[in-house]
Amino acid sequence: MDMHVVWFVLLGVLLAGYGVLDGFDLGVGILHFCAKNDEERRIFMHSIGPVWDGNEVWLVTFGGALFAAFPNAYAAAFSGFYLPFMALLCALIFRGISIEFRSKHEHKLWRGFFDLAFCLSSIWICLLFGVAVGDTILGLPVESHGDFVGTLQDVFRPYALLVGAFAVSVCAMHGSIYLYLKTEGALQNRMHSVMWTTFGIFLVLYMVTTLLTVITIPNSIANFQRFPWAWGIAFLNILAIANIPRCIFTLKPGQAFLSSAATIMGLTALFGVALFPNLLRSTIKESWSLTIYNAASSETTLWIMFWIAIMGIPFVIAYTCIVYWVFRGKVKREDILY
Repeated sequence: MDMHVVWFVLLGVLLAGYGVLDGFDLGVGILHFCAKNDEERRIFMHSIGPVWDGNEVWLVTFGGALFAAFPNAYAAAFSGFYLPFMALLCALIFRGISIEFRSKHEHKLWRGFFDLAFCLSSIWICLLFGVAVGDTILGLPVESHGDFVGTLQDVFRPYALLVGAFAVSVCAMHGSIYLYLKTEGALQNRMHSVMWTTFGIFLVLYMVTTLLTVITIPNSIANFQRFPWAWGIAFLNILAIANIPRCIFTLKPGQAFLSSAATIMGLTALFGVALFPNLLRSTIKESWSLTIYNAASSETTLWIMFWIAIMGIPFVIAYTCIVYWVFRGKVKREDILY
C-alpha cells in the first residue's frame, strides 16, 4: 500500500465524519433564533447538548493526524491561516461556553448574550471552515520552503468567502433536518418550513459555487479525467441532494437526514479528488506545492500511525454509536437541562 495515499484518504474520512456529526449541531446554532421563546431555545440546545462535545473529537483527531502525517502541510496551513484559526478557536470556545452557561442564570441579558454568542460563533465556525476549503482549492502563495508569504487579502478572497457562505448553508440545512427529527408539535411543524427554506438556499449556493469552480478553476476537474470513477461520486452526490426534497415532502426526516449526511460526505470526497495529490497548492510556482509526498512524515511514521488508527478508530465509532443510541428520540420539555 502507498501509505501517503492511505493517509490522504483517512484524513478525508475524519473530515467527512466531522462535517456530518458537528455539521448538524453547528446548524442548530445557526438556526438558534428561529426559536420564538426561551423554552424553544432551550429545546434547541438540549437536542445537541449530550453530543456536541463528542462530535468535535473528530476535528481534534483530524488536526492531530494532519500534524503527524503531513507536518509540512500542517505548518504551512497554520502560518497562512494563523489569524483565522485563532478566530476559529475563540469561536469554538465561546460556543461551548454558551451551551453550558446559558441556562445557569435566568436574567434576560445573561441569556440574550449567550444566545447571540452561540448563534454568531456557529456561523463564524462554518464560514471559516468554508473559507479554508475555498483557499485550498484556489491555492495560496507558498514559497519553495513551504512558507506562506501572503496576507489576509490572500485568504479572504471572493471565491473563498462564497465557499464559506456555502458551508454555512450546508450546516443550516443539515441542522434543520436534525431539529425536525428531535422536536414535536408546533415547533416541529415550524421546522418543516425551515427545512424547505434552508434547502432552497443550499441549492442556489451549490449551483453557483459549482459553476464558478468549474469555470474559474479548470484544474479542479483535471483529476476527473485522470480518474473516470470520480464521476460516479459526483453522480451519487447529485442523487443524495435530489433525495432531500423528496424526503421532506413525503415526511421522511430520517431518510432526509441520511441524504444530507451523504451529501456532506460526497462533497468532502469531491474536494479530495479535486485536490489530490496536493495538500496545499502554491500559486507562485506549481512545483512548490505541498503534496502528499513532499509534505509527509517518514514511511515508518506513517505505518506506525496506520496501525494505531486501525486499533483506535473502531473505539471512536463504537463510542459515537452508543452515545447516539442512548440519547435517541424526541426532546421532551420535561427533560430539558440546558
